[in-house]
Amino acid sequence: MAKVKLTVTESRCRCNYCQKGDVFVVEDLCPPLCHELWNRIYPYLFALQNGADLDYGSARQKCFDIACPDEGRVTVHGELDQE
Repeated sequence: MAKVKLTVTESRCRCNYCQKGDVFVVEDLCPPLCHELWNRIYPYLFALQNGADLDYGSARQKCFDIACPDEGRVTVHGELDQE
């Protein structure tokens, strides 16, 4: 299964779960994120793990950006892990 690298690009997390610069590499278990943010990320992560290209700006790429549902307090960039 492909690994997906998640990088927290901005954080004003109310519970301090996420800090700007946190990096998680996901293969099969979810990282220590709140469930609201994980529910937003998971469909995109699953698609990348299964070979999808996603809309990213005006192109199709193997990455995504997601904001948490709590007023976008946390943003995450996801991409296939090339390591």
